[in-house]
Order: sequence, then structure tokens, then C-alpha cells
Amino acid sequence: MFFDTTTMQAGMEGRLADTMGFEGGWNDRLLDLLPFGPDDATAGSESELQVAVMGSPDCVDLPLRIRESSFYQNVARRTVAGDTSSHTLLELERYLEAGPDAVWENSWVRFPLDRLNTFARHTLERDLLADKSDPASGRRKDSADFFFVRDGEDWLRIPISYLLKLSLADLAGSGVTSEVRRLAESFLAHFLNDNTSPETFSFYPVPMDDAFQGGRGIARETSQRFLLSQLLLDHANEGFGLLEHGQQAMIYFAPLPPARQKRLNEIIPDAHYRELFMNPCLSGWDRGEAKKEYMGLCHRMLSRSQLNTIAKLRESGILTNNLVVLPNTSNTCLANNGTHISLGSKRLGELLRAKGDFGVTEEKYLGDLVIKIVEHFLPLFVGTYSAAPMRMDFEDFHPEKALGFLPHELDYTHLRMIWRRWKKKAKLKVCGRPLTPFGPPLMDRTIARIFGLRGDFIPDFRLLDYMTTLMSTHRCAALDGEVGNDLRLKRDLAAMGVFHESMSTYLLYKQRSFEVMGFSGFEGRFYSLFDSLEADMRPAARLQQFLSALACKLVLSGRVSRSSIPDSPEVESERRQIFFATAINLPTFFVRRDSGNALLLDLVSRASGVRGSHRYPGNLRVHVQEYRKALLDFIESEGRDVIELFGAGELLRDLRARITDPELGAGGKLTRRILKHVGARTPLALRAQDFNMGAEDVYRGELRTAHLAEALDYLLEDCQTVKDFGCLPARFCRTGLPALLGGRDIMEFAREARTELKRTGELGGCRPVLIQLLLLIIGMHGENARISRPAA
Repeated sequence: MFFDTTTMQAGMEGRLADTMGFEGGWNDRLLDLLPFGPDDATAGSESELQVAVMGSPDCVDLPLRIRESSFYQNVARRTVAGDTSSHTLLELERYLEAGPDAVWENSWVRFPLDRLNTFARHTLERDLLADKSDPASGRRKDSADFFFVRDGEDWLRIPISYLLKLSLADLAGSGVTSEVRRLAESFLAHFLNDNTSPETFSFYPVPMDDAFQGGRGIARETSQRFLLSQLLLDHANEGFGLLEHGQQAMIYFAPLPPARQKRLNEIIPDAHYRELFMNPCLSGWDRGEAKKEYMGLCHRMLSRSQLNTIAKLRESGILTNNLVVLPNTSNTCLANNGTHISLGSKRLGELLRAKGDFGVTEEKYLGDLVIKIVEHFLPLFVGTYSAAPMRMDFEDFHPEKALGFLPHELDYTHLRMIWRRWKKKAKLKVCGRPLTPFGPPLMDRTIARIFGLRGDFIPDFRLLDYMTTLMSTHRCAALDGEVGNDLRLKRDLAAMGVFHESMSTYLLYKQRSFEVMGFSGFEGRFYSLFDSLEADMRPAARLQQFLSALACKLVLSGRVSRSSIPDSPEVESERRQIFFATAINLPTFFVRRDSGNALLLDLVSRASGVRGSHRYPGNLRVHVQEYRKALLDFIESEGRDVIELFGAGELLRDLRARITDPELGAGGKLTRRILKHVGARTPLALRAQDFNMGAEDVYRGELRTAHLAEALDYLLEDCQTVKDFGCLPARFCRTGLPALLGGRDIMEFAREARTELKRTGELGGCRPVLIQLLLLIIGMHGENARISRPAA
């Protein structure tokens, strides 16, 4: 039975307003008390990065491990004996056949152990402890997996996520000045990992105020963290002998699982996939082996969850017969990469530290309601600020694969609507009748060629390919304002084979509680790939802050209450379908005339071209583009005072321009880069493989260089600040800077670095000095942030 807490929470919005100092009705004087206002918020980001190793299959760890594996040897033995078809072995050989410049995404690296200096060895030994908080715990049980002997010499093999940390430790122990060493050691803990990819997080909380130029501060911090990651990898390539032994490690931003990794996943069993690609979690957790087991649990659970979507597709009527292509028992969704931007409110933190009337219960209630409001506005971000463009051929349009995790994220009504509109958009029709692929690839390719079925182009496929949010059940609401509702929901979903209760709750906009995180705020988890951190991430972070403040105003002024957005799976799905429709670039969506969601009906009423649906009686047909413009109209009418507070007029004008002309947004810019690289005019002029592999080439080459150039532009500005004000940590300008630069002018050095990148695409010549200067400048910003405003 669904437990309704509406009566228990009646009047909570009023009590919240009184507790937070908003009693007596809303007025402009209260704007300064608004959580997430211009002077209230701090920001941090997490960057999930793509890595690869370039080299011959005889030198690189991934192909060597595959050939040495019992799986490969057993397949080869059974094939030779005639016990099994040669298909699997031939596919494996095709994957392993490559030249000296082959790219092996998410491969580990291997190098002689004696290349590490004393401090790097000490760091490695500590991270190999079973429990880092207990020096007497001994080594992890799997520690032997990281070592082997070659020609009588001890070698180390590690993922690139950990290579970054060891490289920084090696730098710290290489005789640098005490200030550089102190900073390097303090940054070690910021190099972590996701399930497969490296993950780095902000070195300091960035104030979102005017002194730090709003969202520009977090864009700069993220950019310089990426530059540091690149320099550390270059240091490892040379200093640890990777280049010498035929390996070149690379790091870059890329949103989707690599095509070759997905192809390999179709060939090998799930256990072997985890052996090859699951991160061992050497850094960041006291009990790394337990965290590694958790990573394996996530992969097993989400792989099983995807299989369980088939039953929902059948129940929803999308699958009407037994002609299905079973998803693999191993899923690559955890190889998707994105950027998470977290915001903290100093005001909320102060209220919670005071331990007064505003406590955990009030924080949760406010947080859940803010999340529900902000979710209506998330279509503003998709394609405008970040994207993950992908091509799908006709043979890819099996609903059990194309729809990803949507069967778990939407109710059946909206799932059917999206699938019908998507097939129509992709023109999957023959003689006026809808047609989807049959299964055998050769047959489907032949049908596509005969009837001119080209498939589709999706602006942000990452948002479909990864489980981005959990949908409520009728028993357990996800966002009803009750403390512990997330755990109750996860237990309910676990019983359905959708999720596991020990996994972190997946939401598009996730509350970060003071009790757990040390700050009170929200994490935006819907960003895929930024074409530019300055031009795209900067305004995205500012808009996220603005919408969080606006949502707080709507709650605290009484404009939106819990009853405005009921907690039911149908209402939840109704608002989220718009977000997913935007990711697919569907033209329309449908909303019930009698929807219980008063906020959504208000927003829809402001959109142009809304009419009753002929196909779905009782529903309104709404154009996605017009809805996005209606969101801006709502902001300009209901948040006029907040716009003035933020000085957000230019931000909203730029956003409207991106919506009106998608070519101005991140999706348009990324797509143009890819098309220029492959020499095509439109995505549909290419086969899916050609477009998607071309995209990976762009991310690994041109876009990586553009991101590095952007970081050097930030650095050039910082060098001018250092020259003008001499503000490096520990008075380094007077004591150490001349020696570090060898007597050169700091601006001259920065310009030389930028010229070298432009000329060669690399930073090798200036790297030893640049990496130390960058550490000092990051330290300068961290100190300025600490002085400017304590962490929220």
C-alpha cells in the first residue's frame, strides 16, 4: 500500500519559510537570504575522463592480457579441436590485429618497477594496503595482479587512473621545492577513478561570486585540472619508460563507451570484461579491495537490469513477439563519461551547523522539492551546453538496445510515446508501414540498403545509454521529502531486479546532504561533453546556480508546494520524458490535460502551438522547442527579481539564441567538428561506424588540443596576475620563481608554451617547468578561494 505523507507534511513549506527567515510574505529585501544566490554558493566538479594507450598489440597491456587469458586460450583450444565454431576466435583475432599505432581504450600500462622514485614507491606500498587506515593490515589479496617479472626484472601494471597519482607522487619526490612538494602531496587524493575511467575532482571549492566571475571560476579550475592530468601523463610516458617500451598513454574528454570496447564486449563473457576493465580502486578509499567489489557489483547489477528491461518492453506492448536481440550479459554503460557540477549553499550550511529549527528533516524536504522543480528545466541544458552525438544505423533500432534504460526510467505510456515518435523521426517505414530490424545483421543491412533506411542521429545518446535516474514505485516515492525515502525506494527496486540497495541513488539532480558531504547543496549529473569549458561549462554552471536559487524562491515564497508536483510514478515520468525527448531530438511530447502536475501545466500553457492530441485523447501535444522557450518565459516572468540579482540577462539571451539555433550550442559545435573531420555534410550521409569512430578521433585529437589550449589561455591570464601582484603561495615569487623559470619572464614562458602546443599539439619541451608553475597557480587560486569564502 502506498504510504501518503501529504497530511503529515501539510504546512511544511510555511514552516520552512519561517525557519529560514522568510516569514511575513515574500519581498525583494529577502533576496539576499536566498540559498544559492550570487554570494552564497560554492562549486566543485568531477571529471570522468577517457584514456587509451597507443602502441603495437605486442607491447600494450590490454591485447597482451587477452592473449594470456584462460578465456582466449580455451576458445583457441576448442576451436582447433573442432568442438566449437571458429566465429568467436576470428572476432577476437580481428580485434587484436592492429598496427604499431593502434589505439587501445581503457588499457592498463606496464613498466619496470625501478622507474619509480622513493616517494612514489612509498605511495604505491601504502595504496596496496588492505586497509590504509591500518598500516599493519598487510597487502591486499589481489596485490599480485599488479606485478610480474620480465627478463628477470620486476614490472608494475596499473590502470591509467592510478598512473596519474603515481606520476604526481614521483614529481613530489623528485627534488622540487618544498612549496611545490606540499601542493603536489595535497592534490594526490583528488585523482580517483570511476567504474572504469579516471575521475578527478576539484582541488578547492570555487566561490560562485563576482570575484571569481560566477561560473568562470569552476570552468577554469576544471580546465587546469585537465591540463595537470595531461602533464602528469606526459611525465609518466617519459619518466616511467612507457614510450621506451612501445606505449603512449593518452587522456581526453569523451562521453560514450569506445566502439572497439563495445565490440569486444559482444565477444567475451562478463567476468572477463570485468577482469579487463573494472578499476581496482587503488586510490581514494581506505579499503580499496572492498570498493573494487562494489564496482563489480554495479556492473553485474546494471547488466542484469538491462536484461530485465525486456520484460517491461513486452508488458508495455513495444515488443509484441519473441523476435528480440538479447542484450549482452555484460553492459558497457559504466564506460560512459560525464562531468558532475556540485553546488553548496553557505546559508544552508550555517543553518544546519547551528542545530536549530532547520535540521535534517527540513533540509531533505526542501531538497526534494527543489529537485522536482529543477527537473522541469533540465531540457534547457541538453545540446545547448553539453552533448554526446551518435549515429545509429537501421540495424541498431532494436528497442531492447536502442531504448537503453528508459524502460526503468519512464512509465509505459511515455515509453510507448517516445518509441513511436522516435521511429517516425528516423523514418523507419516501408510502403507506409513501420519497420524495425529483424535481427540477422546481413538481412537488416540488405533491407536498409534496398529501402533507403538510414537510421537516426541522436544529439546526446549518453543520457539514454546510462541509467541516469531512478523512477518511483507506487509504494515508495523517490522525492516525497521524507528522510530515508531513497533507501526504501532502492529496496523496492532491488526486489524487481532493477537496482541494488547498496548502490548510490541515481538522480539527474541529486541532493548532497550536509551530514554526509559536509555541505548542503545539489549535484548536476546530466552533463555529457563540453565543446569548450569557457564557452559552455561556464554558463552551464551559472544557469545551474540560478535555477537552484529560483527553485528555492518558488518554494519559500509559496509559489510551488509539494501538492503542485505530486509524488507518483506517472507524474514523475511525465516531466522526465521531456528531458529524454530533448536528448533524442524528438519534435513533440504529450501531457495530460488533467495532469496533477500544476507546475508543468503552467509551463505548457506558456508554449506556442499547443493543441489537443488526435492520437492520444485527453493529452496535449507540445513542441519540445516551444516548451524550452516557455521555460525561458517562465523564468523571465516569475524570476525577474532573481535575474536582476544575478545580472543574468546576458546568460538568458545567450541561452535563447542556443535554443533558437542549435548550431550555436555544444551539440552543434561538436557535430561540426566531427563532420569536418570525416568530410561529410550531414551525419546521415555516413554509416554509424564511420561517424562514431570519427567522433572518437576528434575527441582524442582536435578537441583534446582545443581543451589544452583553453587551459593555457587561463594560465596566461594567471601569469599576468602573478606578474602584476606577485601572489603565488609562500611568497614563491620572490624566492623560487626566478630559479624555476631560469630567469625568463613569466609571460614569455606562458606564451612559449601556448606556441609549442599550437605548433606540435604537445607540451613536451616546457613540461618540467610548466607542471610546477601550474601547481603553484592552482595553489594560488585555492588560497584565494579560502580567503574569499569558507567552503559552504
